[in-house]
Amino acid sequence: MQAPIAIQPRDLRELVDAIGGAAQHGGTLQVRGGGSKDGIGRIGGTTHCLELTGYSGVIDYSPSELVITARAGTLLAEIESLISAEGQMLAFEPMDYGPLSGAAPGHATLGGVLATNTSGPRRIASGAARDHFLGFEAVSGRGEVFKAGGRVVKNVTGYDLPKLMAGSWGTLAVLTEVTVKVMPRPRTAATVLIAGLSDQAAAAAMSRAMGSTAEVTGAAHLPAPLARRIPVSTLASAGMSLTALRVEGFGPSVAVRIEVLKDLFSTIGEIVVNDEDSTRTLWRFLRDAGPFTSDDRALWRISLPPMNGWKIPAALDDVAADWFFDWAGGLVWLAVPCGDDAMAPVLHEAAQRLGGHATLVRAPLSVRNIVGSFPLQTAGLAALCQRVKSMFDPKDVLNPGRMATASHPA
Repeated sequence: MQAPIAIQPRDLRELVDAIGGAAQHGGTLQVRGGGSKDGIGRIGGTTHCLELTGYSGVIDYSPSELVITARAGTLLAEIESLISAEGQMLAFEPMDYGPLSGAAPGHATLGGVLATNTSGPRRIASGAARDHFLGFEAVSGRGEVFKAGGRVVKNVTGYDLPKLMAGSWGTLAVLTEVTVKVMPRPRTAATVLIAGLSDQAAAAAMSRAMGSTAEVTGAAHLPAPLARRIPVSTLASAGMSLTALRVEGFGPSVAVRIEVLKDLFSTIGEIVVNDEDSTRTLWRFLRDAGPFTSDDRALWRISLPPMNGWKIPAALDDVAADWFFDWAGGLVWLAVPCGDDAMAPVLHEAAQRLGGHATLVRAPLSVRNIVGSFPLQTAGLAALCQRVKSMFDPKDVLNPGRMATASHPA
């Protein structure tokens, strides 16, 4: 298969010409930011690769208004460095997928993060990327420029297109400029760790913590084999499973909430409190699915009701699998042998039965081209998605087939 020809637009006119030309002449475009998510979805068979990292730069940043606007190809690391200097952050804590596929960290773009709705551990407290996505400019598959949303949080005029674009993976339009809400960065952080809980007991403990007055902003559980991989020596050497509960904010408030958690779990296991440096290391490791960066097995990201998360690995018989839980048990990171299908039929069925869905985030392209990467859809939902696609990209120019699944290959 011939590699697609690279196109690197330098301005909006060149981008419009590239997309409009493809639509007019029967071309297809692989839409690519920094490439950190190249290992997700069906990629291949396109005539050209639209590379957007050159289309970058911050357009406007108003720290006092908690809003930043940038071109979509701007590196996420650049955005985070800029707002961190002002004591601010992206509250949805986006992960970096690059290291999972063996790539260097730091290549994700802001547009790519929003187009894929990439969210990290703090989602349970602050919402997903789409909840912080205020507005955008984009070019549709017709080659037409359009805008939606704005620079204020309470902009509800018309359809909420930012939420539609978040999670569309570049199949509807190419984002050119994006506006996102930023938030003040917590003054300090600490993690309460409970050692030795089973998966089921950890799910119950995390649920209890989330319902307490401790205002937990991260809740995760690692079985003992994966806890040994944590890059904090005192934790890796514990030799037991670890259930982690993060609290953030002003120092006195954090101290009080730590005591709330200690009292809540004083009878169920050994409790340790991590300091701020170890806390930031631990949650960055969990955010980027760090236990699986040196692993060549197929990797799944399964979203479920929190109290059902532990039931996924419990349903796997005689499989050399590893897993850990984030989002208080609502997100399962699961590594399984790749084989011919990465266990896709089994895991899609189990996820649907338990009220969730499964996404394949790492597998060879040959496997992804057979089973797809994204959650299965009912016939009705697939038809709706196809109608939306035809409105924005009627000639299927942008990322054709990337989000197709085994059940709905069209």
